[in-house]
Amino acid sequence: MANEAKPDLASVVRLPPVNVSTGESELDSARVEAREHLEFFDWVLSIKGEYLGYGAEGIIYIFLFEIEPGRPDIPGWIWVIVGDVPLTYIPADDTRTPFEALDGYIGALEDWVEAARQGKFVAKLIPVNVDATPANAEMLAGRLKFLDERILPLLQG
Repeated sequence: MANEAKPDLASVVRLPPVNVSTGESELDSARVEAREHLEFFDWVLSIKGEYLGYGAEGIIYIFLFEIEPGRPDIPGWIWVIVGDVPLTYIPADDTRTPFEALDGYIGALEDWVEAARQGKFVAKLIPVNVDATPANAEMLAGRLKFLDERILPLLQG
């Protein structure tokens, strides 16, 4: 964790404590899903802070969490992406903004799509909770194209 880069907190909005609703039920549900995903891992001792990087209802939410890592090789900041896309986390050591997190996420999933299209081994790629079939690859490719063309430009700035 030495020299860990801190994300750009000006690009996110701090969320109220977890026991306080934001007033938006879909955002609250996505937040709970993101928290539960992180808390599943034994390398997360606790969540110290929560931020919203971006939200598009029914499509995608990008959260930033400050955590107390359980191991020295784990960064103190983690992005979690949830929505109508594969749920995943991205260490924030090289991704400072929601744009960078989403751009990296799209790139990692494009690698999965290409491998699944070709029937290649996907176990060492970003985890996707569906079978790596050409049909699932095409469905995911359509979502990625939408994110790349419609959502990512909104975050660039």
